[in-house]
Amino acid sequence: MNFDLPEKLATLKSEVDAFVREEVIPFEKDPRWLDHGPGDDLRRDLNAKAKAANLLAVHVPEEYGGRNLSHFEKAVVFEAAGYSILGPIAMHCHAPDEGNIHLLEAVGTPAQKEKFLAPLACGDTRSCFAMTEPSGGAGSDPSLLNTMARPDGNGWIINGRKWLITGADGAAFTIIMARTGDGPADCTMFLKELPHADFKIERTLDTMDGSFMGGHSVIDINDLKVSGDDVLGEVGKGFQYAQVRLAPARLTHCMRWLGAARRAHDTAVEYAKNRVAFGKTLGEHEGVSFQLADNVMDMHTAQLVIWRCAASLDKGERASSESSIAKVICSEAIFRVVDRSMQILGGSGLTADTPVERIFREVRGFRIYDGPSEVHRWSIGRRIMQDKLRL
Repeated sequence: MNFDLPEKLATLKSEVDAFVREEVIPFEKDPRWLDHGPGDDLRRDLNAKAKAANLLAVHVPEEYGGRNLSHFEKAVVFEAAGYSILGPIAMHCHAPDEGNIHLLEAVGTPAQKEKFLAPLACGDTRSCFAMTEPSGGAGSDPSLLNTMARPDGNGWIINGRKWLITGADGAAFTIIMARTGDGPADCTMFLKELPHADFKIERTLDTMDGSFMGGHSVIDINDLKVSGDDVLGEVGKGFQYAQVRLAPARLTHCMRWLGAARRAHDTAVEYAKNRVAFGKTLGEHEGVSFQLADNVMDMHTAQLVIWRCAASLDKGERASSESSIAKVICSEAIFRVVDRSMQILGGSGLTADTPVERIFREVRGFRIYDGPSEVHRWSIGRRIMQDKLRL
C-alpha cells in the first residue's frame, strides 16, 4: 500500500488548505452566520471566492464544471475543506447537497439531471432530502416510514410529516421518501420544486448545531401533487437508492468533520505551547501532552478508516459494513479530539474566542445523524453473526 498522495492531488490539497485559511476563516465572525446556519448571501459570497480560486464544487462530474473526484480524492479534499466549518459551504461540498448531487448523478433521468442536478452542481441552488419523521415514523428504523404517496392519474399525491429536514428553508427542490405500497420496503423517491404551499415548513427547530444551511425543519406535506416524471429512479426502489446515497454521504461527513477536529487540535496545541502554569508550558505537563498524543492517534485512525472505505467505494463495492464502521469510529474519535482540545483550552475553550466551542457543538450531533452509533453497532454485529462481514 502506497500512502503517498499523487502529485496532482497533493497540489489540490495545498490549494484548498491555503484557500480555507486565507479566504474562508476570516468569514467565521460574519454576522450573516445565523443561529440556523449561514445565510444564503454569505454562502454566495463564499461560493464566489471559491469559484475565483477554481475550487467551487471540484467533486462534481466534469460535465457540470467539476473535476469528477474519486471517493479517495474527496477524502483528501473534503478534510482540507473542513478545517473551517464554512469551508465545505464555500466549496459547495456540504450536506445535504453533496449527497443529493451524488444520488441524482447516479439515478436521475437526463431530464431530471438538466432540471435539478445542473443548477445544484454549480451552486446556483440548494436542496434538501426529506426522509426522517417524528416519533412513530421513520428515523433510525426506516421501515417505519409513514409518509404515503397514492396514485393519481399519471402522478401521485403525497401526505405526511417530516422533521429534522436539513436545508429545507431556502431549498430550490426536495427529494421526498414516501411509501407507495403495503410492504415495509415499498418506498419511492420523488422530486419536487420548492417553495410549495403543500410542502409547508411548520418551524425550524432550535438545535445545538448551527452549521447547516437552512437549519433543520419540521415539514407538513398535505396533498402534494407530483407527476410521474418526478419519480426519482423506479417506483418501489426508494430504499435501494437510499443506500446509493447514504453510504458515501456517511463517509463525506467523516471527511469534513475530521478537518474540523484537526482545527480544534491545532488550536489546543498552540495554546499548550504558550500558556504557562506551575512553572512550565501546559504542553510540558504529561496530563496535557498525553491528551495531545491521544488526539493524534484518534485522527490518524479516523483518516485510515476513511481512506479504507473510500477505496472500497472506488472499486464499485457497496461498502455498507465499511461505511458503518467508519461512521462509528470517526464520529466518536472526532468528538474525543474536540472534547480533549476544549479541556486543554480550559476556560477559553468555553468561549467564542477560539473556534473550538462552536466545533464542539457541531460535532456532537454527528454521533446521531446518518445513523446513531448504536444502530451501526447493531448492524455490524448482525452481519458478524450471519457470517456476512468480510473485511
